[in-house]
Amino acid sequence: MPQAQARSVLPVVLLGCGGVGRHLLRHIVSCRPLHANQGVAIRVVGVADSSSLLVADDIRASGLDDALLSDLCAAKSAGSPLSSLLSRGHCQVFNKPEAMGKVIDAATMLGRTTGLVLVDCSATNDTVAVLTDAVNRGCCVVLANKKPLTCHYEDYEKLTSHFRQIRFESTVGAGLPVIASVTRIIASGDPISRIVGSLSGTLGYVMSELEDGKRFSEVVKTAKSLGYTEPNPRDDLSGMDVARKALILARLLGQQISMENINVESLYPSELGSEVMSTTDFLESGLAQLDERIEERVKAASLRGNVLRYVCVIGDTGCQVGLQEVPKDSALGRLRGSDNVVEIYSRCYESSPLVIQGAGAGNDTTAAGVLADIIDLQDLF
Repeated sequence: MPQAQARSVLPVVLLGCGGVGRHLLRHIVSCRPLHANQGVAIRVVGVADSSSLLVADDIRASGLDDALLSDLCAAKSAGSPLSSLLSRGHCQVFNKPEAMGKVIDAATMLGRTTGLVLVDCSATNDTVAVLTDAVNRGCCVVLANKKPLTCHYEDYEKLTSHFRQIRFESTVGAGLPVIASVTRIIASGDPISRIVGSLSGTLGYVMSELEDGKRFSEVVKTAKSLGYTEPNPRDDLSGMDVARKALILARLLGQQISMENINVESLYPSELGSEVMSTTDFLESGLAQLDERIEERVKAASLRGNVLRYVCVIGDTGCQVGLQEVPKDSALGRLRGSDNVVEIYSRCYESSPLVIQGAGAGNDTTAAGVLADIIDLQDLF
């Protein structure tokens, strides 16, 4: 689409071109006709991975063309560096640490003129400073990366000080409208008293399978074979990913807390931790040691007409993450498979909570949520 036809042109620098980042670039390219009809154009002017930055020659006038973006996705999927694309022309590559300086240069150049959207699809803590700097220079920020929102509270405050310029729907529940729903309820003056959520597709699957009498160890191994878990399943079983999402929601409600303030129940003891036992040993012998304890809790819940779910509970008294019994006929109790479910309680939704349910993980779903966040910023351009 010729950019002259667009009412809003959004220059974008993407940080992170792993699974989510590559899906995002593919979505941007495939949605050109849709966005043209909406009078919007997304101009990707730079893409960074963990070691370098590929940037258009003249970011004020043009971006990286769609053919180059498609080749970039193919190159990164094959494990090739961004520098392998230099032969295409009309672009430059900068290696770290110079790369992040060039991102700030772009933010300075575009932030108070055409505007710039800095999109973080990485999985690192290292982007907090550059994101905060960009916001202070008038840029907008879109996050799929949870870590900048779960850093020290003082850094979080600085990053979110210009709240209209930041979007982070995909940090909780992938593309589900959890953040949007919470912010709209808060904006309406309806005080939120409690949020309860099953925010791990992995643990949601594991807990629902246990209802059928399956052993915990076998369910976790099946989940790993289906690609639901991280390569080391303890990364899921620790509950820390759920805790990060809970912290984002708690801070959105105004709680000035950090990770150390959250009570997180790990599904394995420290003696089965990564420092003590390899992943192979954990899968072959460690997991089975957890079967009896988990089975007892499943049976105890069933006798009371309940089921076990791994949830976060955010309320006036703080934030807890761990196993909890819930009624079988509740939204959380009916949960099957790897879906996420969030229940939001407020004055208007006290006896019948607002329930949001759907796929809460996956690169494609997450990238779609990021793209929607970028388009949501168009009125600022």
